[in-house]
Amino acid sequence: MEEIRDNLVARIAEAERGGRLGEVEGLKVSLARAEDKLGQIDRQSQKATISLGIPTTRSRDLG
Repeated sequence: MEEIRDNLVARIAEAERGGRLGEVEGLKVSLARAEDKLGQIDRQSQKATISLGIPTTRSRDLG
């Protein structure tokens, strides 16, 4: 997703240099969606931490 965002930024710069304003606007919409998706992914990864608890040992003989 980061590569897509970076590609969109480069395409926007190229379209601006070429004076293609309609294309710039469309690419900016796509860029906003990509950045939103990256934010969602980041928020989900922060919530993904799972507590496994503290390990305990058995006191009885298993043999």
